[in-house]
Amino acid sequence: MATKSSSPVFTAESIKFLRGLKRNNDRTWFDERKPIYERELKAPMLALIEEINHAFTGFAPQHVRPAPKVMMRIYRDIRFSPNKQPYKTNVAAWWARAGLEKTSGGGYYFELNPTSITIAAGVYMPEREQLFAIRQYLSAEGGNHHAQLRAMLADKKLTSVLTPFDGLKLTRAPKGFSPEDAALDLLLHRQWGVSATLPAEEALKPTLLKQIVSRFERATPLVELLNTPLIGEDSGKARTPPTSVNKALFGLPNAR
Repeated sequence: MATKSSSPVFTAESIKFLRGLKRNNDRTWFDERKPIYERELKAPMLALIEEINHAFTGFAPQHVRPAPKVMMRIYRDIRFSPNKQPYKTNVAAWWARAGLEKTSGGGYYFELNPTSITIAAGVYMPEREQLFAIRQYLSAEGGNHHAQLRAMLADKKLTSVLTPFDGLKLTRAPKGFSPEDAALDLLLHRQWGVSATLPAEEALKPTLLKQIVSRFERATPLVELLNTPLIGEDSGKARTPPTSVNKALFGLPNAR
């Protein structure tokens, strides 16, 4: 889908604010400069999300969501974290798929931080049941979905602009799966997807929208494949693993 270049939504002041927040991550500093955050980061991010939503109608309509729901909060949840800094030092957006908004599943991600931007797509922090369902779907015992995923991750049009996740791999076959499974290399993963990291200054250029949308569009078949085992025909709910499976061996803590 062709995407026109738009006017820059972020400015040098946007990056300056994030760099200042990284050095002064406290409520007094932030509260005194909150109008700058609202003007230079929140408003531009919401505007960018709206433009990306418009582009999504052409190739990923199930991921179109209201901009305020897509933009992630800058406030950190410090209740169970040893890091008590109150703010994230980035602005970010996560486009979940319809039916998976309250969990995770496969989606699209954009982040601006003081030094870089990140453009990513895939399954990053699946719920335990989702992780099991994806592994079950990719298992060679269930068909050739693992071959489809490998072909997507090796596609030169995709890898020319996005790099596959390292996967946070396990060192042995997960509980419930055979060490002899032909898809074991993929079953060891705890996340599947692709990402690109570019200098923060790319966010100041009129080509930012095109940079994001073109990558998202190329990653769409991958996202759809990974979401397939998570979406029922009507329920939109993730499958659950057998009760005999030790769920503690699956998934990552939800940091969002």
